[in-house]
Amino acid sequence: MKNRSIAAAAVLSSALITGGWLVERESTAPARTRDARVHLFDEVLDHVRREYVDTLADSTLYRHAVEGALRELHDPHTVLLDARRLSSLDESTSGHYAGVGIQMDVRDSGVSVLGTLPGSPAEQAGIVIGDRIVSIDGRLTRAFTSDEALKSLRGAAGSVVQLVVERAGVPERIPFALTRRTIAVNPAQHALLLRDSVGYVKLTIFSAAAATDLTRAVDSLRAAGARSLVLDLRGDPGGLLGQGIDVADLFLDARQAIVSTRGRAPEETQAFADRAPQRWADMPMVVLTDSSSASASEIVAGALQDHDRALIVGTATYGKGSAQRVFRFGDRGLKLTTALWYTPNGRSINRPRAPVRDMNDPTPPRDSLPPRPTFKTDGGRTVLGGGGIVPDVEIAKAVPTPADRTLLRVLGARVPRFRDAIVAYALSMKASHGVTDPDFTVTQAMRDELYGRMEARGLVVSRAAYDSAAPAVTRALSSQLSRYVFGPQAEFLRALKADTVLARATQLLHGVHTPKELLGRVAASGT
Repeated sequence: MKNRSIAAAAVLSSALITGGWLVERESTAPARTRDARVHLFDEVLDHVRREYVDTLADSTLYRHAVEGALRELHDPHTVLLDARRLSSLDESTSGHYAGVGIQMDVRDSGVSVLGTLPGSPAEQAGIVIGDRIVSIDGRLTRAFTSDEALKSLRGAAGSVVQLVVERAGVPERIPFALTRRTIAVNPAQHALLLRDSVGYVKLTIFSAAAATDLTRAVDSLRAAGARSLVLDLRGDPGGLLGQGIDVADLFLDARQAIVSTRGRAPEETQAFADRAPQRWADMPMVVLTDSSSASASEIVAGALQDHDRALIVGTATYGKGSAQRVFRFGDRGLKLTTALWYTPNGRSINRPRAPVRDMNDPTPPRDSLPPRPTFKTDGGRTVLGGGGIVPDVEIAKAVPTPADRTLLRVLGARVPRFRDAIVAYALSMKASHGVTDPDFTVTQAMRDELYGRMEARGLVVSRAAYDSAAPAVTRALSSQLSRYVFGPQAEFLRALKADTVLARATQLLHGVHTPKELLGRVAASGT
């Protein structure tokens, strides 16, 4: 690893000297050694430039050199960002973008509207769920990729985008002229009061407004009668370190440690602690995690677990325990890992990778990872380190059944057409008012109707395979009918009712009145 790091640094330094654009730090290598590395790079580059079978521009060679050096670090979080990816990163961390507020699904048949954000230009203009966008600024969308559709809908605030849509039950196409404006995405998109006075908040990302929006959501649930809280961090990829600290600050006492960072540069080694008394000290709390809970999500889960403030329920988190800084070069940037994160009791959040046996054989040996170290919480509970946050109550993630896998295998590359058939059926049900109750039951007649529509589209699969996968077909119909007939919120609520992890969380919270009582319940049950 040390040799690879030295080689990577040499390539970067050489790229700078020969026209690269990354900022170089003062070299600590002896001048003769450094000059030899530079000479080797120049020799190789010159041969490629003059004699390689294809002609490559110098700018391309320099870019490949930089990308190769970063790739050899074997760090998926250290990457060179082009203009699009840098803009996307800025949008996700700020929580703002300039557009029209359309949630979309790009399918073989074009761009379909899955929803519109409240108060957005699209909602105010009258675009509704199920509309199919036929063209954007005169360009037909049938062959659009997701990136092309996204880029076409977004643009400078104040600019106008022309859309033409088809709507079920309306014979003529409908034109729209939407003026783009800055859209603020609420990180706490779902705040619900469940049974037994349990408040539920889904936090989707740690963007700039995460702590503020979460505070507002929990306060509103408290006012509505919530006496305990479920904070759902499943699928939350994290975001800003500062927001992870601020969210943890809401639930901890003043001066309690939240997270520490350790890096090579002095400014990268810091310790962060709570600054204010917690707002809802009396609320028992469960945090839901899964393998997609990462970064700032893990900071929050780890801090609350170490201080016995919350019970962690679900599956182990991703293990993204590193901090990155973004260095900008015009419209490009370098996202570079500069530090590792540690929970209050010293656990590394970063999940280690198994070492390889040989550079020519990247297969890791069996049992190559060491046993996970153990740590103690403030209250003396044992928790595991070694990367990621292991829940206090683990619930295995649902896996596809053999029948589900058989249906997927039979469909093969035709899965998008299968999805198109379901959406078309959902839109027909919306137009005919075939479903009027959000708590509808998917019947055998509905599954039969879908199968007939598949056949009419030339999507022929074995009836036996289709019938054996009835639960999977039912889930797909349930989800799409809910979304297209009643809206995204109805789809979300319906999914929550079948959520076994949430059901376990509410069961644990039933009848408890303090955080200590909640932890005691789990200790007594041995789960």
